[in-house]
Amino acid sequence: MQKLRRRAVVALRRQLTAAICAIALLALLSVHLRAFPFSGLPRIADSRKLPAQRELKSQRQGSEQSWTQELMPPYFSKPPASSRKLDGTNGSSHSVKLWKPPPNRDFVQCTEPSPNYTPPGGSQGYLLVSTNGGLNQMRAGICDMVAVARIINATLVIPELDKRSFWQDTSNFSDVFDEDHFINALANDVRVVRKLPEELATAAKAVKYFKSWSGMDYYQNEIASVWDEHEVIRAAKSDSRLANNHLPPDIQKLRCRACYGALRFAPKIEAMGKILVDRMRAHGPYIALHLRYEKDMLAFSGCTHDLSESEADELKLIRENTSHWKVKEIDPVEQRSKGYCPLTPKEVGIFLTALGYPPNTPIYIAAGEIYGGDSRMAGLRARYPMLKRKEFLASVEELQPFMNHASQMAALDYIVSVESDVFIPSYSGNMARAVEGHRRFLGHKKTISPDRKTLVRIFDKIDLRTLKEGKKLSNQIIELHKRRQGSPRKRKGPITGTKGTDRFRTEEPFYVNPLPDCLCHRESPSLNTSQIR
Repeated sequence: MQKLRRRAVVALRRQLTAAICAIALLALLSVHLRAFPFSGLPRIADSRKLPAQRELKSQRQGSEQSWTQELMPPYFSKPPASSRKLDGTNGSSHSVKLWKPPPNRDFVQCTEPSPNYTPPGGSQGYLLVSTNGGLNQMRAGICDMVAVARIINATLVIPELDKRSFWQDTSNFSDVFDEDHFINALANDVRVVRKLPEELATAAKAVKYFKSWSGMDYYQNEIASVWDEHEVIRAAKSDSRLANNHLPPDIQKLRCRACYGALRFAPKIEAMGKILVDRMRAHGPYIALHLRYEKDMLAFSGCTHDLSESEADELKLIRENTSHWKVKEIDPVEQRSKGYCPLTPKEVGIFLTALGYPPNTPIYIAAGEIYGGDSRMAGLRARYPMLKRKEFLASVEELQPFMNHASQMAALDYIVSVESDVFIPSYSGNMARAVEGHRRFLGHKKTISPDRKTLVRIFDKIDLRTLKEGKKLSNQIIELHKRRQGSPRKRKGPITGTKGTDRFRTEEPFYVNPLPDCLCHRESPSLNTSQIR
């Protein structure tokens, strides 16, 4: 009897021990699953749901200082977390690196004027400005003329946009930019009026071609002396008329306040731009590719690689018949070997693949009509079928107000490009430079600048089948571009040994990189140059 009781007690103890172990094991598993959820589980939240406007506003207010809010146009929202999975990467470290912006090293916007800065007093006269070039060339020129008006103590008349360039755009200033905001935002810097007073409409005007890359002495002495005989000065051109460097800090900061704060796009353009951004974001993190492969660019640069003989002849004829393009005879092979040609769509596809972007990456094509149309895009589309353009993202009715206005259409591309998770230009033209500078100003958002001079040699080897695509090539291209992703650095000066105008021409333009003038290290009121490479 006692033996039976002992056996029963032993069996009961075993059952209790097993139960306790099972409970402990379940508890451990429960904690583990909460702390490290299985990455393969489907996400319940709708990944296509876009944040509400007030959510975006509260995000910005929580992370930015008050003076940076004033400079940031409403359509520039906080970029989304780059955690959406692409191509089954399940959030791998490689996938995260593809979208991760470079460290901004605690640089913040610093555009407030110094304590000695005073509001505009009584002006000496009126400054009329005739801008020239495309949208971004005109934008830079307008901002420089704001600074020039301050230097020569002039009242700035709302600038006239270029209507005679290659694009033949009839847009006025108020069609592209928010005129009221421009006037009000600069009230403490420069007096701005919509037009000349009637009594001066027929007055004699001093037409001046301001010298390129001029400094304070030129404007304060030579140009300001014109006020002795005239009440109105007309700047016949606006591009590159102000030096990139060696200007007073308050003038440099004014350029940034003008470019990134005062010169907003017109409300209808901002609204449409935000719609396009939201529709791109619905697909996840995206690349904005400034594919500068339009007819005008190829004709101007003389680049004919992979084009037919008839196409090359057509481009040459355009160049010869465009009077303000001074260089007519161009060696296309030499141009390309020096890295002066835009990458072709096919070459861009090879480049993106080598960087590691998966085939289902959403790519916004920020460009006009691609020369050669769909056939020229075939190589890129075969690798990346999710190519999007504003014409695909928006209906004909939505885009109708902007049609036949190259500057307004370019403004939409500009907005989507500045907002993108990654921006990649195929050529370092005016838009590429402007977007790069704006993205630096907004916190050094990831901008990959292709090393075209080195890349074309690689592409030629691939064409000759002496080099194959694969891991080795990928590692080579990734290494080549590690330091070309928009991280903080001081603006580059002229190339050593250059003199005269060439010295200024080889400098990095002010609006490509507003550091150190408008970006300061958070830890010190003065720039800590040890943080810049």
